[in-house]
Amino acid sequence: MENKIKITKEYLKQLPKTDLHLHLDGSIRLSTLIELAKESDVKLPSFTEEGLQELVFKESYDSLEDYLVGFGLVGKVMQTAEQLERISYELALDNQEEGVRYIEVRFAPQLHVHEGLDTLSVFRAVDRGLSKAKSEFNRRPEVQSGEEPPFEYGIIACAMRYFNEHFSEFYSDFVRIHSFSHGDRILGLASFELVHAAASARDDAGAAVVGVDLAGPEEGYPPIHHRDAYLEAQRLFLGKTVHAGEAYGPESIFQAITELHAERIGHGTSLLNPAAVRDPSIKNPRRYVDRLAQIVASRRITLEVCLTSNQQTNPAYRRLAAHPFGDMMDLRLSVTICTDNRTVSRTTVTNELHKAVETFDLCPRDVKHLIVYGFKRSFFPGRYDEKRKYVRQCMEYFEKIEDKYLGQITPDPSK
Repeated sequence: MENKIKITKEYLKQLPKTDLHLHLDGSIRLSTLIELAKESDVKLPSFTEEGLQELVFKESYDSLEDYLVGFGLVGKVMQTAEQLERISYELALDNQEEGVRYIEVRFAPQLHVHEGLDTLSVFRAVDRGLSKAKSEFNRRPEVQSGEEPPFEYGIIACAMRYFNEHFSEFYSDFVRIHSFSHGDRILGLASFELVHAAASARDDAGAAVVGVDLAGPEEGYPPIHHRDAYLEAQRLFLGKTVHAGEAYGPESIFQAITELHAERIGHGTSLLNPAAVRDPSIKNPRRYVDRLAQIVASRRITLEVCLTSNQQTNPAYRRLAAHPFGDMMDLRLSVTICTDNRTVSRTTVTNELHKAVETFDLCPRDVKHLIVYGFKRSFFPGRYDEKRKYVRQCMEYFEKIEDKYLGQITPDPSK
């Protein structure tokens, strides 16, 4: 039977893959963090990779706050165009090394804006690093000949559910300028500003900006405050994804879909959990999550699942079999496997897929569905016909690897 075929990590590494939920500031090389910290006179808890892995970038974390410590350190070495370009370039190389052919790198540009670096320069720097890695990879003979698919990428701009004047020079100025506005209104205005900056980076600066995201603490900072920004993103033809249902209940996912018109959901772990419903006006939580899941399924809203990250930030998933990913697969939802943060979570796309295979007894067809959803539900920067051609090329290469490692798999009769 198909599910008895051994799916090895080496096989998964060779497959063309995507990572649609990939934070730039969570995926720096430790050697680069150490080098840039020394150059910028940034104090680290340790200046060895082993020490940083022991003290900051751990295998497991005590809390979400503990998990986020590393981001504060990395942010301090992402304050020049050169730093941003280098970190982006190396991130693309690391993905290419393990067979990832398409990435969407997300970060919050407003965290890196200051008097010496404006928003468009931030976007340009990240794009330069990714573009350099893409050009180098795509000049390889096997890519030039069409034997293998090229490497492609997009950039997603993260708006923040919450910030204060201490987050960055940009946010300090923004809070001061809007001193007569309500706090929630200021959050929404900053997101609106970011949407226009993202569109300008795409249209005027030529950066491969493909979408917007909403990140930060869910509880107390609902998506609805960013509705105007997301409507503007829709008007400007930017893809829309939202962190939702990770640190709050299914209502957060519902608002992301109905108020922000999200096409993808980051994490979404509470989607199928009636016990996670917080709103007392919802009298039948089971029916609520069932209906919400039907909306997600029928609209093909893709869930960006990050297994290791969820294990590290939510004690309920320390035993991975308890993760709702298995139920998502059973319901045939559109799901793609992502890393979230390669360095903070000490993982790769290959490792995440292997975890999914081993824990949830996935068969080759399941793996194929996960990977094809990643390609199909991407916010690809080109035209739709170009995207279709690219997806087809990647999946044809997938089938070549599949045949080489596993032999001919019986085609899915439902197709």
